[in-house]
Amino acid sequence: MALLRAASASDLGPVLECDRVVLRTPQMSDYAAWAELRTASRDFLTPWEPLWANDELSRASFRRRVRHYLRDLREDVGYALFAFSATSGALVGGLTLCNVRRGVTQSCTLGYWVGAKYARQGYMTTAVRAVIPFVFDSLELHRLEAACLPTNAASIKLLEKTGFQREGLARRYLKINGVWQDHLLYALLDTDIRR
Repeated sequence: MALLRAASASDLGPVLECDRVVLRTPQMSDYAAWAELRTASRDFLTPWEPLWANDELSRASFRRRVRHYLRDLREDVGYALFAFSATSGALVGGLTLCNVRRGVTQSCTLGYWVGAKYARQGYMTTAVRAVIPFVFDSLELHRLEAACLPTNAASIKLLEKTGFQREGLARRYLKINGVWQDHLLYALLDTDIRR
């Protein structure tokens, strides 16, 4: 079970804590750990992500990324969170709640990544489970959406294990690794049973 600690004036966003992971908004002090994990995981991650820019891992690029995350947080349109091991404090991956839509929709889109050395150890499953109550209870959204490549067996397993329902296939949905690719579409509703 995740514990949501309300953001104080000194915090830069929500902090979600559970038995295996701590989720919080990225900060500039995370740069070295992030760059090291992403560098070591490049071959593992690139088949599932958009093309990396030439300066993807630079401090300047990370600074722009953090500014973007903080602007999205202030404007309630996105929430980026880094996932840290609750026991070691090591950065293990990250997730984003993006495209937050209010009004009649009340939904957002989930994306996530995990470092190669932490894959298939349950960290991201735990992180997704921890963020679900935040989406539905704190942000008061109605629908959480996700998409993954049909060949990404690990993501399919994670989404289905955490209660997401497959809703269909979006043709040439996202440009991943430089190619427009089909994606399986998943969603979880606030009324669905939480796993």
